[in-house]
Amino acid sequence: MTPKESELTITRMINSPPAVVWKAWSTPEHLPKWWIPAPMECKVIKLDLRPGGGFETLMREGGGEFQPHVQGCFLEIIPEARLVFTTVLTEGWQPAEPWLALTAITTFESEGSGTRYSAHVLHKNAADSRKHEEMGFHDGWGTTIEQLAAFVERLK
Repeated sequence: MTPKESELTITRMINSPPAVVWKAWSTPEHLPKWWIPAPMECKVIKLDLRPGGGFETLMREGGGEFQPHVQGCFLEIIPEARLVFTTVLTEGWQPAEPWLALTAITTFESEGSGTRYSAHVLHKNAADSRKHEEMGFHDGWGTTIEQLAAFVERLK
């Protein structure tokens, strides 16, 4: 297996500078407005932006009960440039057994007056990567990036 077989990447240009995109990502009140494809709703439980800090969100559809979405741990935080989290650890570096093990490397690169936003997702094997892709990785993550772009236009 080559590393590329277990990786998925999505990149988009956002017409806002990295500082504004970062604010949308790093502010607990802002994250739920774009993090999950609409019409699903998001609730932020933890957004502790430091290595070892917890990252937990819940989701719900149609007004039902909130269900688990992401529970993980931040590995690296470089404000306005790079954010890395994993689902194989939870807050405080505690081992986890997620339903989908992944590490997401999100970058915010200044390009002109905007941001080249990229999410590079590493999976433990090619089968998990294919499963994530079949579940709609490109559509789902693409939709959230479009929602992020629309949200940051209102933040400017």
